[in-house]
Amino acid sequence: MPQFDDFEIKMLDLLQRDGRKPVSELAQEIGLSTTPCARRFESLQDAGIIKGFAAVISRRAVGLMVEVFIQVRLVSHSDGSPEKFIAAVQRMDEVSSCWTMTGDHDFLLHVMVPSVDELNAFVMHRLMRLDGVRDVHTQLVLQNIKGPGHVPLTHLRK
Repeated sequence: MPQFDDFEIKMLDLLQRDGRKPVSELAQEIGLSTTPCARRFESLQDAGIIKGFAAVISRRAVGLMVEVFIQVRLVSHSDGSPEKFIAAVQRMDEVSSCWTMTGDHDFLLHVMVPSVDELNAFVMHRLMRLDGVRDVHTQLVLQNIKGPGHVPLTHLRK
């Protein structure tokens, strides 16, 4: 694991809260001058620690009223099904995130659609019809309490 000093930890924490903060403000808040702060910022980007910046969009404000987690189990892992499933999921705009999992199911999908009817169409006519899909288990999100999440950094402070 890379080692981080207090300046870098503070910088990462501040950037997670406001990725649009100018380097001059960032430098002032972490206690560095602008040039060394900018160098550290670039170094964190070059190392792949800062992966990018994005706008956080309200799904409801853009008409995505239904949010679900879908667990997917495949029939087999030895016939190329996982690779085919992953390729198909990467082309599905409704799927915002996908993880491989341990346990009873192979994949966990985070899906957003405009309506329950569209969820039904997505599950029944697209997801369940993918080669190799054995079964799916859908869990409807009632309320998002916290998230999208930040990356915890307290373990870096020693």
